[in-house]
Amino acid sequence: MAEYDLVIGNGDVVLPGSGMTVCDVAVRDGRIVAIGKGIGGERAGRYIEARDRVVLPGAVDAHSHIGIYRPVAEDARSESASALVGGVTTMLSYFRTGANYLNTTGPYREVFPRMLEASSGNFFTDYGYHVAPMTHSHVEEIAALVEGFGVSTFKFYTFYKTLNLAGSGASREYIKSEDAYDSGHLYRIMRAIASLRQRYGRSVRLSTHCEDPEIIRVFMEETKGKGEGGLAAYSAARPPLAEAAAITHVAMLASETGCPINFLHLSSREAVQTAEASRHIMGGLDATIEVTLHHLALDYGRADAVLGKVNPPIRSKEDTEALWEAVAEGVVDVVVSDHACTTKAGKGTEMWTADPGFGGTALLVPLMVSEGFFKRNISLERVAQLISFNPARVHGLAPRKGAIAPGYDGDLAIVDMNEEKVVTPAALHSAQDFTPFEGLRVRGWPSHTIVRGQMALEDGQVVAQPGLGDYIRRPVGAQR
Repeated sequence: MAEYDLVIGNGDVVLPGSGMTVCDVAVRDGRIVAIGKGIGGERAGRYIEARDRVVLPGAVDAHSHIGIYRPVAEDARSESASALVGGVTTMLSYFRTGANYLNTTGPYREVFPRMLEASSGNFFTDYGYHVAPMTHSHVEEIAALVEGFGVSTFKFYTFYKTLNLAGSGASREYIKSEDAYDSGHLYRIMRAIASLRQRYGRSVRLSTHCEDPEIIRVFMEETKGKGEGGLAAYSAARPPLAEAAAITHVAMLASETGCPINFLHLSSREAVQTAEASRHIMGGLDATIEVTLHHLALDYGRADAVLGKVNPPIRSKEDTEALWEAVAEGVVDVVVSDHACTTKAGKGTEMWTADPGFGGTALLVPLMVSEGFFKRNISLERVAQLISFNPARVHGLAPRKGAIAPGYDGDLAIVDMNEEKVVTPAALHSAQDFTPFEGLRVRGWPSHTIVRGQMALEDGQVVAQPGLGDYIRRPVGAQR
């Protein structure tokens, strides 16, 4: 009988705290059990020669939207398969009551099991959910969601605060609630999460979509009044000022309550600078900064207006470079895809009414290697921090996910650093029939993606079956 189920040999392995080392990685019963030189293939049930290839910890795509525009089970199958192409081994998806997703309302003790049932047996990657308390009664369920369902992260959408305003993106019918969705609701959510800190520490957190709807209303009216169109106009209608104002407001309440927060998908220099300043100015504020692939790789001069619509908007080239500076300088903590699979038909033809969002999870490792490592000399250890270690730590997946170390799950991405492709929809293996990233030349693609020691992507092709992925109860440290 083989001593190990899988050995990956002679790869350039990116290890936490020590950079890249040529060594072997051995996996048994789904966990990494040995790292070192000379382990060899003769002791393994399966051996993969990784000489001249980089071995990264499997990416944790901590921001996706499975089921937002398509049935949950169908979306989970196709889009977690797409994630494997990007070296992703764990997906965390946002979920709320209201329109989209299950298109329902009610207590999460009744609704969330339906989401888990729809997901079961359909993911290729391991997965978990962030849950948004949309009603006042949902706030009372926060502790039960943590303790009973293993949900450790929650969400508040600041641009839903003023319902029915032009550009707010929400209405009473949309969120299916008559309760006030305002700063008082946000404060109650924060207070409920903060009350769990004694038991769970920083691993139960609130994620925030920060855009101020009242500022958006003014800029939206002015921009539309000028008859302007395109993504530059959309950025002007939802300006960085709206992000910065909402960030400041959220930070003040978080500092007051002691609630750990995640600033999601910051898109501009002004937003990142405001979030970073809030960490220094407001004593005791525990805040992480997240940016997305599309805000790093696209700008409004190169993306199609309808197909590239997303909230917050695609910004200027100057903002894109400012985000890369923040990534390189250590200001940004997490990089994600914000994957939301839709279609050209679903988008429609009119920018102002098009559904926001698009897919990108298949590019998580490739774009960070190509644009980060090759183009901007960001170390592969830093890349692994941004897409694996930090998102796992922030979102309650440590000490199981996010690193190549004994005891961690055997989640690995073997990257052919010389493989170069031009991005097309077909290359991403998604159900989405377009991509705003089309035409980008990307160097550094996973040849193999391994989930808990099991081969999921081999030679760039999905070889696993749906159902390989498990639901991960978080925070992991409290579940053992």
